[in-house]
Amino acid sequence: MSFVITVYVPTGIVMASDSRQSITIEGKTPDGKSLPKIETVSSDFAYKTFLMPAQRVGINTFGESLLGKISIESHIKRFAEEVLDDNDDVNSIPRKLVDFFRQSFPQADTAFHVAGYNRIERKSIPYVFLCHVGKDSVQRQNLAHNTENIVYGATWGGQADVIASLLQPTQAQPKPPIIWDAMTVQDAIDFAIYAVRTTIDTMRFQARPKNVGGPVDVLLFMPDEPPRWIQRKEFRGEIAWPA
Repeated sequence: MSFVITVYVPTGIVMASDSRQSITIEGKTPDGKSLPKIETVSSDFAYKTFLMPAQRVGINTFGESLLGKISIESHIKRFAEEVLDDNDDVNSIPRKLVDFFRQSFPQADTAFHVAGYNRIERKSIPYVFLCHVGKDSVQRQNLAHNTENIVYGATWGGQADVIASLLQPTQAQPKPPIIWDAMTVQDAIDFAIYAVRTTIDTMRFQARPKNVGGPVDVLLFMPDEPPRWIQRKEFRGEIAWPA
């Protein structure tokens, strides 16, 4: 499981994710009887947020992360190398991404956020899509219902119950609103990190599988600047060199 979030405010788009990869082991006894399934952490260094630099588009991934016994990172890299070209943009990539995965894994319970800006005449228009492989769906998230009006907010996926319980109002417990239209880029960065970190820290104390964890990766898009990583885990060895 994962937790990813895409925050879209008037001056930028922030994408963030955790780094934990968990797997479910299904064993059998020597006489062929099934053993109870065991969920275990296989890595705290899985990439779930990706930048397509030539197209200036970001991808968050959640759901099934090992398809055909190959990591989602490997599949995304292959998609970027074999499918995308310099003419692709945030409008064309979502459908191509779903079609790419459906060729080999049409039933996969794997989903994506795809986000970035598209220049139309003299305007930079933000786009945020939610895509699902198994459902063969591509849905734009940052438009008001049945209109072409841009709205601001956050879309999250994966192990979302923790942050939903904190932020989404219910009839029994109304919640103060977040004024997304007034949120700055720095606040959007802080909120994205807060959402991932709060999920990790809350699950730490709950009697449940710890399937969200590890470092938090954060990718920023602004209409007038190249995309950039705010923070991203890096490879390292065992030697800690002096600063």
